[in-house]
Amino acid sequence: MSFHLPADLLDRPTPYYLYDLSLLERTLHTLQQAAQAHNVQVHYALKANANLPVLERVRQAGFGADCVSGNEVQRALDAGFAPDHIVFAGVGKSDAEINLALAADIWCFNAESGQELEVLNELAGAQGRRARVALRVNPNVDAHTHHYITTGLDANKFGINLADLPATVELLESLPHLELVGLHAHIGSQITNLSVFEKLSHKINELQTWLEEKGYHLPHLNVGGGLGINYDDPDTDPIPDFEAYFAAFDQHLHRRTGQQVHVELGRSVVAQCGTLVSRVLYVKQSQQTNFAILDAGMTELIRPALYGSHHHIQNVTSTAETEKTYDVVGPICESSDTFGKGILLPETKRGDLIALRSAGAYGEVMSSEYNLREKTTPVYVG
Repeated sequence: MSFHLPADLLDRPTPYYLYDLSLLERTLHTLQQAAQAHNVQVHYALKANANLPVLERVRQAGFGADCVSGNEVQRALDAGFAPDHIVFAGVGKSDAEINLALAADIWCFNAESGQELEVLNELAGAQGRRARVALRVNPNVDAHTHHYITTGLDANKFGINLADLPATVELLESLPHLELVGLHAHIGSQITNLSVFEKLSHKINELQTWLEEKGYHLPHLNVGGGLGINYDDPDTDPIPDFEAYFAAFDQHLHRRTGQQVHVELGRSVVAQCGTLVSRVLYVKQSQQTNFAILDAGMTELIRPALYGSHHHIQNVTSTAETEKTYDVVGPICESSDTFGKGILLPETKRGDLIALRSAGAYGEVMSSEYNLREKTTPVYVG
């Protein structure tokens, strides 16, 4: 498989995000089959991509919604997700966001501190409700990924540190409007070394045994997400190995009879179905390099500027037989507005169309209006 731009889109104003819904549906089907085989419940992470056509297909596949803001909870409800298939995570939930989720009677809040538990208890009591909560623990497991997207170390802001867990559980016993239904841990994103999930499983096993000794029996365990994708080669095998991902937990997680295991996947579901299409505005040669200056920039796809991350870059319209290296950059007034340096492309000229691949996750959803740029309008095919 390789990327080809449909002929009717060659003259479309750029930049725009192009989503291959047929690839999304194949990915969802593969995930659905693997999840059923391993008896795992999937909650899709809306933060990766919250476009309604995407969410509709996720819901139709039978998955739930993992949300990290009140607006994401509302978007999930608007997309037709049942409240009992919605989980609300996030380290900084506002009172208004919590009240919205309580009123909708969502399945569970993943609580990240003792103070959050106190606020949840107070707000649930004011509504005459008993909120279901899972304790998000910080297992101090290194995900071996970019430090900006590592979330399970003691130094990270997320979750309850293990040293604070006994006091947090003691506090929970005094909060009548909360019901403990599970444990939650999420150690990071873009994880390609599955051995870290073995370490996570062992830590969850220890914590679950400790809680059982205190009289808590947990209906569900949420092991987070984090499964990575191949940004270097998006075409050879665009659907991640969900089977191997679930097998890592099967082998090491001590699951109790009847206990549900939840995962929250985002990037691995939607990244490969999305491409940012841009047009070359100028080709500029300096003493040191050739610059291909695009009409898309960090305002459309911030990951390279923010994380130094790599997206496969293709010239999809050049017919040149010769190749040159280019620094592929955007128009924004920031030196960090660079998609890639020393990129080998067919000889590129003004007007050529450039595809920035694997942009379906953390692409459009992270776009901004910096430099008073206009937001793009997505295109869906398939």
